[in-house]
Amino acid sequence: MIANTVLVLAGPFSSRLDAQQVSAAISRGMSAEGHLECDVCPLDYDLGAGAPERSKLLDEHDFDLRMRAARAVVLACAQLDDRTLANSVVFEAATRARQAGVPAYALTGRDALDPFEARIVDLQVILEASTPRALSAAARKLAMLV
Repeated sequence: MIANTVLVLAGPFSSRLDAQQVSAAISRGMSAEGHLECDVCPLDYDLGAGAPERSKLLDEHDFDLRMRAARAVVLACAQLDDRTLANSVVFEAATRARQAGVPAYALTGRDALDPFEARIVDLQVILEASTPRALSAAARKLAMLV
């Protein structure tokens, strides 16, 4: 039996769009068709920024257990760029998902990864969206792919 849950790991997109709002917009979009439920995990800082305790942070939120119970992981951060590849929660979460065989997707305000960098992060799809409405619409598209 395939899980009907998607784990959403979200950070703030701006000072006006915090992690809770990002998570809520994605959850609305993912569940719009009624097929997927979201296990939301909003974090109050930029997921693409370096986080010295990124592994500990994911462990504190039971990321591995929640990820393995999910059909997929959606990583939502303000920007994906080369700093996302080193020292970030996004990279750590994507690596854990890949190692566990759970597909990972990304929603971002700005995708600045080149194709090689995107391949290293091993995200199935990267969609850009920067407002609650656009995040919900992008999440609806992802729901069709998951």
